[in-house]
Amino acid sequence: MQMEVVREFQDLEGRPWRAGFRHREGLDHKGRYYLTFESGDGEAKGSAELLDVRWNSEYSARLRIETFSEVELRRRLRSALGRSQGATGS
Repeated sequence: MQMEVVREFQDLEGRPWRAGFRHREGLDHKGRYYLTFESGDGEAKGSAELLDVRWNSEYSARLRIETFSEVELRRRLRSALGRSQGATGS
């Protein structure tokens, strides 16, 4: 599924990012929607996700992301990028 974009923001270095969510298929309906990020400038650096930040519905995912402060978005982006780099570096 393609990312549903909810917010646009900039990281501490001024690069644009988009925050949103994706839907994961499966038998368990709890936490099907999870937090994702995409680079807003088309860099190959591209995307990151936090599979442990989940919601039960599209409505609750959209509401929470809309209410995150920019500081919270940057913090979660750093966490997602750190995890993705750690996974590829192992």
